[in-house]
Amino acid sequence: MQKLFILFLFALLVSCKQTPQITEWRGTNRTGVFEANNLLKSWPQEGPSMLWEVETLGNGYSSPIVTDEHIYISGEVDSIGYLFKLDQSGNEIWRSAYGKEWTTNFPGPRGTPTLAGNHIYLCSGMGDVFCKDASTGETVWQKSMPNELQGVSPRFGYSQALVVHDDFVYCQPGGTENNLVALNRHSGELIWAAKGMGERPAYNSPCLFKWGNKKILAAFSAYHLLGFDAQTGQLLWTHEQTNTRPEDRQPGQGDTHGNTILFDNGFIYYAAADGNGGIKLALNKTGDAITEIWTTPKLDNFMGGFVKLHNTLYTGSHRKQQLVAIDSNTSTKTDSLKLGRGITIAADSMLYFYSNNGTISLIDPSSSQLTSKGKFRLKKGTKEHYAHPAIHNGKLYLRHGNYLGVYDIQAKS
Repeated sequence: MQKLFILFLFALLVSCKQTPQITEWRGTNRTGVFEANNLLKSWPQEGPSMLWEVETLGNGYSSPIVTDEHIYISGEVDSIGYLFKLDQSGNEIWRSAYGKEWTTNFPGPRGTPTLAGNHIYLCSGMGDVFCKDASTGETVWQKSMPNELQGVSPRFGYSQALVVHDDFVYCQPGGTENNLVALNRHSGELIWAAKGMGERPAYNSPCLFKWGNKKILAAFSAYHLLGFDAQTGQLLWTHEQTNTRPEDRQPGQGDTHGNTILFDNGFIYYAAADGNGGIKLALNKTGDAITEIWTTPKLDNFMGGFVKLHNTLYTGSHRKQQLVAIDSNTSTKTDSLKLGRGITIAADSMLYFYSNNGTISLIDPSSSQLTSKGKFRLKKGTKEHYAHPAIHNGKLYLRHGNYLGVYDIQAKS
């Protein structure tokens, strides 16, 4: 009986330490590849059928995060930030105010919320970090990165989708002392602080991955890609953006790194149009050193993300204003489509490209050439088309300012 009781306690402790279900920006591990099956391989001329739409979200560039039952998204109305919870018919369950939002330029939140179990974590454009109860919208705790952690805001406000893992939530205040920090996700208390390179933050959402016996957190500051031991905050390696001379470095000059890195089997890929361009790095076996494999100016996306399918990288080229395909082994450009600048995601072996003019294109990359399989244009919404789309349960979610539209992309049996 005593042994059974001990085993029960052990199982209870293990279950309490398990990482909760995470729903976050750009899908699983922030790869931009959404888990989905049996999606449409072509669209009718008018595009996929719209299921529902709302126009009540206010200003903002954050993306929706989606579960089977709910959608969470943030927006700014009359200078106040709100977290919205909707059901899968678009009905508002609650809206929770979280204080002043960014209105200086490109007004509204730009950091997508992260759902972990029954708690949701978000960072405002002002640099305020919140943990909210996902059932009620009530604030569990909050912390100001500028005021409490001596953070330094970038020119266009904080733009971070927070990483949550185990008992940690990671955020990047910037500055000389608390450049990147780990907070206790239950209480908001500081666990560790890393000085990094002492720079202001970029517009970057970190990526956490495991390699060897290390959990590594990779994030951009203004002029460096930084790799940290996620448990201790130890700085493991850096990769400098060398295109802007140190004497010319100032806010808005060479520091607009909006793309999360992609980790794949010991290699790190990044696209930094305002930095070194496209880069492939190799990690050593212990994860504490990197080697540059190749660099290319063709992978020149600012903040529209990129995806990797098999051995090819896909992204929107800023200079060429086209969707480009890059061989991940050689950095050779293998194909392109003139679609403008924009955002790239993928699901069920297809590409979805959301251009800056509001056109959404479905692209088949399976042959030697990129092939368009349909497109349509958003006619509603406000301001720029900068919010990354999401896909869940056969539905495509598109945010354009105050607008959220949901489209049926499930293939019919």
